[in-house]
Amino acid sequence: MADGVLTGDDQVAAVGAAADDAMAERAALTVELLHWRQAAATLADFDTVAAPAAWAALESYLGLSLRASLRAVVARVTAQADRVAAMLAAAVGPADLNRVRTALLRLRHDYLRAETVVDFYGDAVNTRTNPRVAAILRGLDALAVDSMERGLRPLGIDVPPVVTYLDKGMGASILKAGARLWDASVSPAAAVKITRHNLFRPTSLVHETGHQVAHLTGWTTELAAALHAALAPCSAFAADVWRSWAGEVAADVYAFALLGYAPVPSLATVVDGSTRTVFRMPFGDPHPFAWLRVLFNAELCRSWFGPGPWDRLKAGWLARHPLDQAPAEAAAVVTTTLPRLPALVDACTRAPMRAFGGVPLSALIDPRRVAPAELARLARRAGPSLYTSHYLQRIEPMRILGWLVLCGVTTGAPDIDVESWLRRIGSDRAAAS
Repeated sequence: MADGVLTGDDQVAAVGAAADDAMAERAALTVELLHWRQAAATLADFDTVAAPAAWAALESYLGLSLRASLRAVVARVTAQADRVAAMLAAAVGPADLNRVRTALLRLRHDYLRAETVVDFYGDAVNTRTNPRVAAILRGLDALAVDSMERGLRPLGIDVPPVVTYLDKGMGASILKAGARLWDASVSPAAAVKITRHNLFRPTSLVHETGHQVAHLTGWTTELAAALHAALAPCSAFAADVWRSWAGEVAADVYAFALLGYAPVPSLATVVDGSTRTVFRMPFGDPHPFAWLRVLFNAELCRSWFGPGPWDRLKAGWLARHPLDQAPAEAAAVVTTTLPRLPALVDACTRAPMRAFGGVPLSALIDPRRVAPAELARLARRAGPSLYTSHYLQRIEPMRILGWLVLCGVTTGAPDIDVESWLRRIGSDRAAAS
C-alpha cells in the first residue's frame, strides 16, 4: 500500500480474503440449516413426543385429527427450511448470504414455536401412558363432548374435538379449539386440563367447556352487556367490573345449568384462602373475586331450586370471611351487587340471548332438571343401572355426573364409584372407536 492506495497485490489479497469469508459464512450457514432441518424431521416423529401407547389411548378420530394437525405444523417449518436452502444455493455474494442468515434466524424462531405446539399436545397425550388413567381420561373426553353438545347441537354448531389431560395445580383450564397457537396456527382440538386433586370431582371440566361454548356462540360479549345493564343504574364502577368478568361468569353459569349444585362445594374449596385473599380483586383478573363468586353460585342455586344446602354453604362462607374485613374497592362492588344478585342470575339464565337463537340459556338447558331432588329421582328410578346402563350413559351423562359428585360431597361416597363410571365410559368409547 502506497500513500493509502491499495496496490495490485493488496487488492488481490483483499478480494481473496472476502472470498474466504464468504466461503466460511456459506459453510456455517449450511451446517446451521442442516441442524434445523434435522430438528424438524425429528419433531415429525410423534412417537418421540408421546409414547405410542398414549397415542393409541386416544379415540381414533381424535388421534388422527390431532396428528394430522401437528403434521401440518411441522410441514410448515420443513417447507420454510426448503426455502432457506434454495436461497442459500442461489446466494452469490455477501448481501445474499446476509439475507440467508436473516431467513435462517427466522426459521429457528419458527421452529421453536412449532416445537411448543407439538410439545404441548404431546405432553397432554402423554398423560395417558398409564392404562388406568387413559381409560379415565377417555371418559372425561366423552363427557366434555356431551357437555358442549347440550348447548351447541340445538343451535346447529359443530362440536369441536376435545382432549383432556391430567396436570398438577389448583385450577382447571382450557386451550380452546380454534384459538391461535404459539406458531400462529389454529388449535385443532380443545385441550382441557383436569387437576389431579379434582380428578374424581371433575365438575370443572364443564366450566372449561362452557368457555368453548361461549366462544363459539358469541355469548360472552352479549352477557357482558347484560351484566353491565343490570348494575349500571346502581354503580358504574360495579357495572364495569361485572362486565369484565363476563367470560368466567358464563362458564360458571354453564356448569350450573348442566350440573346444578354439584360444582359449588368444589369451587368454594378451590378458591378459599385467607380472608384477605378471598377479597382480593387484582386488576385485569377475569374472575369474580372469590368471596363474591361463591355467593353468586349459591344464588344461582337458590334462584332455581329454592332453599337447600347452598344456604348452609353461604352461611359458613360469610361466617368464615366477614364482609366488614373487605377492602374498600371490594366492599364497594359487594354493596352494589348483593341486592342485585337475583337480577344478575336472571340476566345469565332467564334473559333471551341472540347467541342462543333469541331464547334464554334455560330454554336450551333447563337447570331444573339438575335440582338435587330431580337427580335423586333419576337415581331411584334407575337403581344400580344408573352406573352400568349404556343407554343412560348416552342420554344422561351430565345428570349422572352431577349426582355422583353430589353424593361424594354430601355423603362421602368413595371416589371408586366415580372412577368406575368414568372408566366404563372410557372403555365404551375405546370399543366404539
